[in-house]
Amino acid sequence: MAKAKRDSGARRKKVTRTVADGIAHVHASFNNTIITITDPNGEALCWDSAGTVGFKGARKATPFAASRAVEKCVAKARRMGMREIEVHVRGAGAGRESSITAFEANGLSVIAIEDHTP
Repeated sequence: MAKAKRDSGARRKKVTRTVADGIAHVHASFNNTIITITDPNGEALCWDSAGTVGFKGARKATPFAASRAVEKCVAKARRMGMREIEVHVRGAGAGRESSITAFEANGLSVIAIEDHTP
């Protein structure tokens, strides 16, 4: 039995997707705010949270932390060519309204806002 030889020099080319419009899922809990941007099919393109931006403890639950997380996530989405976004908000945290206004402030036009709070 012969082993299949692996070519360590071969690398896959990184594919950059271009998506013009997408959906932003904002999960605003009492402890953190998580932003996930997906394409219209629901495949995640990028995400950030107040914790990954650098906030710790009670400061993660502030509206300012949510807007900073949106700012970082929008920068990733703009590199993929995104211009319009639909916002789905879930939860009752402090970052609900500030995250929606942060999408507009960072260059993405918000075409719809939906509340998916259970």
